[in-house]
Order: sequence, then structure tokens, then C-alpha cells
Amino acid sequence: MSSILRIPYNTLFRPLYERTSFHRSVIDDVSDEGLKDAYRHCRAITRFHAKTFYMATRFLPNEKQRGIFAIYGLCRYLDNLVDECEDLVAKSAISLEEVDAKLDFFKNRLVDIYKGKSFDDPILLAFADTLKTYSISIELPFFLIEGVRQDLVKSRYQDFNEVYEYSYKVASVVGLMTSEVFGYRDEKALDYAIDLGIAMQLTNILRDVGEDLQRGRIYLPKSDLEMFGISEEQLFNRVLDENFKNLMRFQINRAREYYRKADKGIVMLSRDSRLPVYLARHNYSRILEKIEQNEYNVFDQRAYLNQTEKLSIIPKILFDIRAKS
Repeated sequence: MSSILRIPYNTLFRPLYERTSFHRSVIDDVSDEGLKDAYRHCRAITRFHAKTFYMATRFLPNEKQRGIFAIYGLCRYLDNLVDECEDLVAKSAISLEEVDAKLDFFKNRLVDIYKGKSFDDPILLAFADTLKTYSISIELPFFLIEGVRQDLVKSRYQDFNEVYEYSYKVASVVGLMTSEVFGYRDEKALDYAIDLGIAMQLTNILRDVGEDLQRGRIYLPKSDLEMFGISEEQLFNRVLDENFKNLMRFQINRAREYYRKADKGIVMLSRDSRLPVYLARHNYSRILEKIEQNEYNVFDQRAYLNQTEKLSIIPKILFDIRAKS
């Protein structure tokens, strides 16, 4: 077995962990020092890799923040692992069989965690502690493992159904896991959590078209490309013509429809979780507006919101929450 398969979980994030500062309040009520470090570690990962999501979670009660950080740390570890392995597979430095062995090893550790066994790895330690408070089905991280592995073996999608299935595995299951931390008064909220995950992943796909092309990936459905008269060659040549702009308008409208459906579920969440979810939802959906402002140039312009823009929407969201309560 290659040495890459024996890298401990915290190795991928140690430099980040060591240089990130923290507010103590989130971990002050955790008595175990090792567990404190584990939550610090997961929080560092969230803060560095998911700035919009991280800012939204800061409005949660401390215990819920810790649970969200643990879930995100787990998800990000898997995503980073597969991205790193993808590069090595491309160089023939590691085989798919070895990657599968690594993922199977991780799955077995998850099974052990759900049985009550503990590990020293900070991500697993924090996630195991989170499971003591929140009921998260083991099938959800298993679906996530399937989804991230898919990036190693699949780089084209024939139709939207295939994109939807992929988005469910890599995004909606995250929404389902975090919903258990957020809390909800109606199980229908979970259906809308799935919709929000689809909306956010579709946003990722549109924002990252250029970056994905550099990795040889096309997540835009082939059937949609054909509908707008666009070939793969035109995509790789970064042709920004009216056909491509019409395709992007179509994709943006689809994503916004999923955001609209997801809105019905946010009012079903626990009251102390609505603001952060609204905030994440609205700031993420505004990336679509940035794409429009960039005249649909997703080939070499990355659509994003700065910190001021992310915070500016809070008064409107607070007003909306009060109006719907």
C-alpha cells in the first residue's frame, strides 16, 4: 500500500490549523482538552475553505456551531483526499484500487465511530462527539464517499438527472446531516434541505466551469450543451458567445428554482438556526448575480462576494425572518 494511504487526517490541514486564530467562546464549555483541539481543528478547516458558510455558522449557539464544524471537517477531508488522489492517479503514482482501499479504511473507521469507538484523529474525534448529541444516519457520510469518489471515474454528465444524483451525494447529504444539528419541527424540512443542497451545488458548478475545465471535467449536462448548440471543443476553447450566455441563463434559472423551493423549509427549522441558514442561502445564491454581472464569463473570472457584501444582507434577512415568524 502506498504511503499516501497512511497519511493521518490532520496532516492535510496542520499548517492551516497552526496559523488560524480563534474566539474561545465556542469551545469554552468543552472540558476535555483533546476535544477542544479537535473542534478548533474542524473550525479552522471551515473558516479557511468555506468562508460564506463559516460566517453564517457564527450566528448559531456554540454547541450547534461545534456540530457544524465537525460535519464540515469530515466532508472537507474526504473532498481533499479525493482531489489529492486524483492528481496522483493522473500521474500514475497511485491506483484507483489504492484509493478505494483508503476510502474503505475511512468507511470502516466511521462504522467503528458509530459503534462508540474513539480515535485520536481530530476530525473523527469531533464527529464522534457530535454524534452523542445529534442523530446523523451513517448512510449520509457513506453517500458522500460515493459522491467524491465519482470524481475519480466520471468527468462527463449526460443529462440533468445524472447531475442531480451527483449533487445529492456531495451536497444534499451535507444539508441532511447539518439539518440534524440545526433542528426542525417538521420532517418535510429535510426535503427542502435536499433542494438547498442541489441549488448550492448547481451554483458551484456554474461558478467553477473554468476551473473544472482545467481538470478535464464538464459538469454541465451534455443534453443541455446540445440544446444550446455548444460542443465540448467550444467549452475548452472558452468561447463566450451568445449560445453560451443563453446556456448560462438557463442553468441559473434552474438553480434559482431550487433555491425558491428550499425557502419553504427554512421556516421549519429551529428558531435559533434560521438566520444562519437564510444567510448561507442568500449569500450563496448571490453568486449567481455575480456571474450575471460578469456577463457570464465563468472561464477566467471567479464570481464571489466580499465580506462587506456578505454582511450587508443581514438586516433584510432579519426583517424577513420576523415577518415569517
